[in-house]
Amino acid sequence: MKKRLRLLSLGTAVSLLWSSIAFAMEIVPPNPLSPGVYAESGAADASLPSADSQPGGAGITKVPADGTGTANPSMQGTGNLPVQTQETESLPTQGPGSGNLPVQDPTAENTPADAAQESTPQPSALEGTVFAGSGKIAAPDVAAEGAVLLNANTGQIIFEKNARTPFYPASITKVMTALLTVENCNLSDVVTFSRTATTNLESGAVTISLTEGDQLTVKDSLYALLLKSANEVANGLAEHMGGTIDNFANMMNVRAAQLGCTGTHFANPNGLNNAAHLTTPYDMALIARAAYANPVISQISTTTAYQMPATKLGAAKTITMGHKMLYPTDFRYYPGMVGGKTGYTSKAGNTLVTCVEQNGVRLVVVVMKAGGTHYTDTKALLDYGFALAANGEI
Repeated sequence: MKKRLRLLSLGTAVSLLWSSIAFAMEIVPPNPLSPGVYAESGAADASLPSADSQPGGAGITKVPADGTGTANPSMQGTGNLPVQTQETESLPTQGPGSGNLPVQDPTAENTPADAAQESTPQPSALEGTVFAGSGKIAAPDVAAEGAVLLNANTGQIIFEKNARTPFYPASITKVMTALLTVENCNLSDVVTFSRTATTNLESGAVTISLTEGDQLTVKDSLYALLLKSANEVANGLAEHMGGTIDNFANMMNVRAAQLGCTGTHFANPNGLNNAAHLTTPYDMALIARAAYANPVISQISTTTAYQMPATKLGAAKTITMGHKMLYPTDFRYYPGMVGGKTGYTSKAGNTLVTCVEQNGVRLVVVVMKAGGTHYTDTKALLDYGFALAANGEI
């Protein structure tokens, strides 16, 4: 009897112990730091940067032809580039794609907005602020109706005259066309020029005499665009990227807004007269700041001569740069040129974009609606900005 009672008590104790263990197993959660939990949930170690967050992890995001989306500009400066006097065979390499231009990484997981956020530097605290003036260095008198001097390093406006007033830009428009081209094309891509591209021009417009069916690489097209200011080349590039001129104009306006432009409306890729085609000196400085931070555009824009291939209507020929501040033998020469573009139409007057870097200080000058004073105005503004920098005021 006693033996039976002892067995019954032992069985009851074992039963109670097992119930307690089972109850504990049901209510005690797993360790949240357990590797198994993270493996099952797909969570990542937040302390480790992802591959996409590393420099160069995000590729170029194209601006769709319908004018939506986010582009990803290259913002790496190049410093002072030597003036090129002949064709440059090897442009700066920016990525793994063909033609020395980056291509979108198909394995990247970031959205277009994420890619732009990762690769675009955050605005400086001085971005958009206006220099209060110097007590030691007098600001220059600028004859042009509109002008701005921008510190490209900080985004600070050092000098302004009607900087937020819309003007006709003329061919400085092509700086934006070039920026979109390097962001959306490879240099080895081939552009086929349509009848519309080669004939949709006003009388007297500068061209390199292309006709329907002519083909150029994007590289050759960029040289013709930025050195010769060829208007039909701008049209051909626009159709190559946007399908139509109107679609490409939408792309231009989206990109301008992304850069912070608020007074700009582009209607074409070349700057020929159009009542709806307007920008401000400040907006144009923002565009130039982004464009000349791109090493491809900067190198092309500091080339004084380039050999163009033969076309249907003509043999191979040399084209030369229109911006006179690039030529050491010209009295308008200015050392440290990073890039620049000229413009002129009957309604716009003379327009000029210039980017110069000296001693680590990079300045952008935009002059609009000038009556022949565009070079003297630009020189005066550059001299003023570099004098302020030497004096430690900017």
